[in-house]
Amino acid sequence: MPLIVLEGIDGCGKTTQAELLVATLAESGKNARRLREPGGTVLGERLRSLLLDPATTACPTAELFTYLAARAQLVDEILRPALARGEWLVLDRFWYSTVAYQGYGLGLDPTAVTAACRLAVGGLKPDAALWLDVPVAVAAARRATGRTAVDRIEARGDAYQEKVRSGYAALAAAGDLTRIDAEVPVNELQAVIQRAVLAG
Repeated sequence: MPLIVLEGIDGCGKTTQAELLVATLAESGKNARRLREPGGTVLGERLRSLLLDPATTACPTAELFTYLAARAQLVDEILRPALARGEWLVLDRFWYSTVAYQGYGLGLDPTAVTAACRLAVGGLKPDAALWLDVPVAVAAARRATGRTAVDRIEARGDAYQEKVRSGYAALAAAGDLTRIDAEVPVNELQAVIQRAVLAG
């Protein structure tokens, strides 16, 4: 199971869990690393800065294609070569985020967004795609702890995050994501994720 994706609304704990999972995989002798979306390449990191900058203005369609550009570069430059070498990759977001955030969140047609995402990834499929689900209020409280800056996406507020969460729920209902209750202590969630990955 070399390509593992962790998804969820901002504050669900996926970044922490991705780091823990990579550490566990490395301890078991696997060549593992964490990557994030958007990012992971020079182009991707520059686009990430633009996308998250509160000063950036972008219509929903422009935002969609900017995310897709970063993703296409990551797949071509990093993911496919690494997987071909036998590396294990833990990805902090993938195309599911785009369907949830730009499709359900911004009102773009989820079917059209999904088709565009599939074009960007060129048929690359994760071996496991896990949705770490928490209520929006819980995620917001977590984000507020120890944080000073709010990025452009987070600034859209809880109503937007509710739409995004409903998008993830739709993806899970369609069988694209496996839902995991992330409203539990970090160590409990870590154990559940490890079982899910190892079971695959």
